[in-house]
Amino acid sequence: DLKGSNIMITPSGSSALLEITQSMIDPGDDVLIPSPGFVIYGPHTQLAGGSYTEYKLTEGDFQPDIDDIQSKIKPNTRMIVVTTPSNPNAQPCVHKLMAYLGQLAGHGILTGQHTKTRGMEELHHIEKVTGKRPALLGFELLGYSPNINLDTADEACIKEVVENRGTLERAWEWAREGGIITFTWHWFSPLGGRDKAFYTVNTAFDARQALIDGTPENAAFLHDLDHMAELLRPFCEAGVPILWRPFHELDGGWFWWSKGGSENFVRLWQMMYSRYTDYWGLDNLIWVLGYSGNGGNMAAWYPGDDYVDVIGADSYTPGANGHLYEEVVSVAPEGMPIVFHECGTIPTQEQMQAEEAPWVMFMVWHTDYLTDSNNNTLDSLGQIYNSEYFITLDELPSFTE
Repeated sequence: DLKGSNIMITPSGSSALLEITQSMIDPGDDVLIPSPGFVIYGPHTQLAGGSYTEYKLTEGDFQPDIDDIQSKIKPNTRMIVVTTPSNPNAQPCVHKLMAYLGQLAGHGILTGQHTKTRGMEELHHIEKVTGKRPALLGFELLGYSPNINLDTADEACIKEVVENRGTLERAWEWAREGGIITFTWHWFSPLGGRDKAFYTVNTAFDARQALIDGTPENAAFLHDLDHMAELLRPFCEAGVPILWRPFHELDGGWFWWSKGGSENFVRLWQMMYSRYTDYWGLDNLIWVLGYSGNGGNMAAWYPGDDYVDVIGADSYTPGANGHLYEEVVSVAPEGMPIVFHECGTIPTQEQMQAEEAPWVMFMVWHTDYLTDSNNNTLDSLGQIYNSEYFITLDELPSFTE
């Protein structure tokens, strides 16, 4: 039984880890930390007056090497640092991909590209210009929303929905090639709405009512969750890890899931997490929290360390956006991968180093955001995709074996 005196409440996981090392480590103590691992583990230990010893992660799947750990335990070993996903039942593919992401900060960055339609014109452009393929592809699931009312949609909306259908088949093809998958869902509001009903201005759907059992909003919300879960389940059954980025740009205000404010959003996220993890058993999902580039009060919108695996933000401002990286880091627990979910212009290695923003992944948004020379020139794409610092598809380890 726990007493209040045995419980410590901190503003973030980072603060908790700092408190733990400060309270547990004395001068002369040693800590075992994973290698590769998050860069701050060692300095935290040294700050407390201790030393650290690195233990190996197994090649390919990045699991703790038990034999190596046992060989390095000494009389003064006080603590062993082990990192895990938010879901304790996560599949091995999740552990492998999370461990891989966890060792990238400051050492490399995954190249990523969002694809708008099943034609994947963006991927073909990158291949033609660079001779390479990105490590990660983003696939849009808006066309799979159950409540799309094309009778109220304009021509642009109808075109986008029709061209988007079939992206899941493209995702399966990408999985077979060994690429990393992330899904974005511009979720048409579960009830009512017109045209592109994922926008707040196009729907009267009240996200606050979705949290109340027995309401029409709650029934529609759960219906849509379950509809999408059925589509995601085959990836789980095949052991394919998915960087699942629902409710993106959550603090922006332009999507219906922001409508009830930060407290309501946190409950929506936790409700989806529980439904997919506890009810559906989608243990292949890596939960990615994606802030907008607005910044400000990110902590209020954070669902909690037990519900998030990867965290980041979107920005279409050129450069490494160091201020945005710093703000995301202030919310993230120690060791959580920090990603640049959406951008227009790819930041260079020099920009990221100068602004101290070691994102572990970028994803350029679709069509003109990639191909417009005001965003990315042919020369810059070629240099980035052929740089040792930028990781492409051919350089990835396997996460599914």
